[in-house]
Amino acid sequence: MQGSFPFDLILFGMVAAFLVLRLRSVLGKRQGFERPPADARPATPIAMGREAPRGPAAAAPIVSGVAAQTISRIGAIDTSFEPAAFLGGAEGAFRMIVTAFAAGDRQTLRGLLSDDTYAGFELAITGRENAGETQRTEIRAINAVSIDAAELRGALADITVRFVTDQVNMTTAKSGEVISGSDAITELTDLWTFQRDVADKDPTWRLVATRSL
Repeated sequence: MQGSFPFDLILFGMVAAFLVLRLRSVLGKRQGFERPPADARPATPIAMGREAPRGPAAAAPIVSGVAAQTISRIGAIDTSFEPAAFLGGAEGAFRMIVTAFAAGDRQTLRGLLSDDTYAGFELAITGRENAGETQRTEIRAINAVSIDAAELRGALADITVRFVTDQVNMTTAKSGEVISGSDAITELTDLWTFQRDVADKDPTWRLVATRSL
């Protein structure tokens, strides 16, 4: 390569900036319409498919028609897998990950995310810390949890879960100025994809992708 201009560093910086903005859009901004306050529900264990579900997942587990056949195939490989219990675990994982991201709790995130997903979250946390920003996130209610899609490649399963939640999200600068969000309660809809080798004895599903609607 001729010259000394650092094109590779500029490209990396652009990718890093995109990831930070994307994570903020998923985990640190207001969307949808505001709702009145509601009591938060307790967290649920994250060994999805093996623990008893709680909250809305226990009351009305939902599997979309598109995902139903794949969910049955997953259950044929891992006979302990149950959609209702999986959704209970997904709710617990959602609470833990959202809270850990806001708090900059890398240790908790490390055990719940895939390597690539953790790298993106860690980059966003580092950027926030370097800027002296503080993220406040409160999950006031989880209104709906459902299986939106599923894919099975050999024994490697991906399950996409739709979360409809009431949250308070606000980011403040070092000076205390609010730079995004507010203390209003807002309804958010997120699609999170969890992955696991269902033939493996390890029951932990790890987050591999997130997006917001």
